Amino acid sequence: MQRHPVYLGIGSNIGDRHAHLQEAVNLLDLLPETKVTGMSGIYMTEPVGVTEQDRFYNGVVQIETALSPEELRSHCKTIERNLGRPEEYIRWSPRVIDLDILLYDNLIIRNRILSIPHEELTKRMFVLIPLLDLADPMHPTLRCPVSSLLKSCPDRSVLVKLREKVAIPCDK
Repeated sequence: MQRHPVYLGIGSNIGDRHAHLQEAVNLLDLLPETKVTGMSGIYMTEPVGVTEQDRFYNGVVQIETALSPEELRSHCKTIERNLGRPEEYIRWSPRVIDLDILLYDNLIIRNRILSIPHEELTKRMFVLIPLLDLADPMHPTLRCPVSSLLKSCPDRSVLVKLREKVAIPCDK
């Protein structure tokens, strides 16, 4: 089966944020026909929306997968629940873990379940900067590289790159 390059946003602002990110990456690598191929630096960022909460640790995980976008989303939701995120939650509320499909190959999907590329991708420094740690992929609908999106990003938040790293699991 063909594997597709995928970029996932990952974040946490409850408890041991670094440990939650590491566990999520480990679980992503255990998914069927999926391999973690890259991990950005980890950035401490201010919360968006509800600002009266702890800062986030955010990054981007690069994977290759033969899973469909729908299957991958389902697995990501399962990982979130297994790590302690409730199934129902208030938007922008604190969370143990957050996994979002940012880009899936060059696909463009808009339906009630999936929005690929992620609708907020172009508006969030905490996604664009870590993504550029890994690559400079083309945005499939805007047809420009992520580096160009960074220049026009309306988000003016300051990211603090942490020394802590999230390890990529060993080869399968």
